[in-house]
Amino acid sequence: MVTDIDLSVRLKYGIHSIFLLVDPTSTFGAVASELLEILQERYPDGLTTQDSKTKTALPSDSSLIEFAVLKSPTDPLQGWKSLKAKGNDTWVGKGVKDGMMVAFAFRDEDEEEMGEVVFVVDFPSYDDEMEEPEAED
Repeated sequence: MVTDIDLSVRLKYGIHSIFLLVDPTSTFGAVASELLEILQERYPDGLTTQDSKTKTALPSDSSLIEFAVLKSPTDPLQGWKSLKAKGNDTWVGKGVKDGMMVAFAFRDEDEEEMGEVVFVVDFPSYDDEMEEPEAED
């Protein structure tokens, strides 16, 4: 198994995509810390989804970030499967491969254990592109 080449992963939440090069042997805790720093710098007011007018606040601690991969790589409508990664788990150890899309979500600060978080990722659809404004009379 090759572990000396960084993995390119697309970390996704709502309408946001963060492209990161990840050392396959780095821990989820280290990448979660890096991700939180990036989010705080770029989106200090929170993250946006297509369906919500309010922004999702960023967590105060990177240990509240959970990750998931698509249940079916060819059908995003089937949803996400949580990786249930602990801070010291490695990316290669959880089966993450180069070029994969990885969703992230924030666990409530009140929850100590990993729970059933909802992974929200907005995908553009052809319907959105094909919609034409109604003609005015």
